[in-house]
Amino acid sequence: MALDPGFRMHAERTPNPNSVKWVLGAPIVSGAASAYFDASPGDDASPLATRLFAVPGVRGVFVASNFITVTKAEDSEWADLAQGIVDAVKSFVASEKPALGPAFAAQAAASGGAIEDRIRRVLDEEIRPAVAMDGGDVVFAGYREGRVELYMQGSCSGCPSSRATLKLGIEARLREAIPEVTEVVAL
Repeated sequence: MALDPGFRMHAERTPNPNSVKWVLGAPIVSGAASAYFDASPGDDASPLATRLFAVPGVRGVFVASNFITVTKAEDSEWADLAQGIVDAVKSFVASEKPALGPAFAAQAAASGGAIEDRIRRVLDEEIRPAVAMDGGDVVFAGYREGRVELYMQGSCSGCPSSRATLKLGIEARLREAIPEVTEVVAL
């Protein structure tokens, strides 16, 4: 993907004061693929995340269809990080490399029964799109005896309001749609 002279990106605040969502003018991963990194994964897994982790103060990178959520260290200031992040993203786009490299292995969806399928459907159709608007994602990890386990990623990871999102939003919706669900927890 060559750097278009009209390439645009802009930053959006998220509910997490330590995370900013950087929206790009074009997709950087295909389909519904996404990835969260809490350390530099290396160029083979994600050349984009590797460049972003080279910016001092970056502590987390979430890559999705047309946005990147960057999480900073508590003691860093956005004013000190912003230009480095913009430069890293522009450098990545100019490289024409994929955001997720050949060594990236997405979590395979575990096969499950009818309840798991219903949980995934509600997550994919209703919850994940809403959470993505705030620069985050929720990934289904498992279901056992009424308990749904999720990974909170991007701006959701470490967000002060993530517990409210989890309990008042996600858990309430899943319990409403799927009576077998009694609890939702983040791993």
